[in-house]
Amino acid sequence: MTNTGIARQLDKLGRITLPIELRKALDFADRETLQIYTEDDKIILKKAKDPADIFTGSKKDLIEFEGKTVSRDSIQKLAELAGLI
Repeated sequence: MTNTGIARQLDKLGRITLPIELRKALDFADRETLQIYTEDDKIILKKAKDPADIFTGSKKDLIEFEGKTVSRDSIQKLAELAGLI
């Protein structure tokens, strides 16, 4: 973990502002969606990725399984390839 030396107070609504220098360094665009994780006593911000099929990149008709995103079309093709249908 890198200490940036930056400290911010929460406002009345529990918000903080990420300094422009930090947003530029991490390539965060204006209005970008961030995912929020916690680990022990840490809050972790990560760029949110648009869900897409891990095989084809398709963003249509998705299912999440075991932490991976797959489209129904890919599932169908895999089932055919495996001789299940």
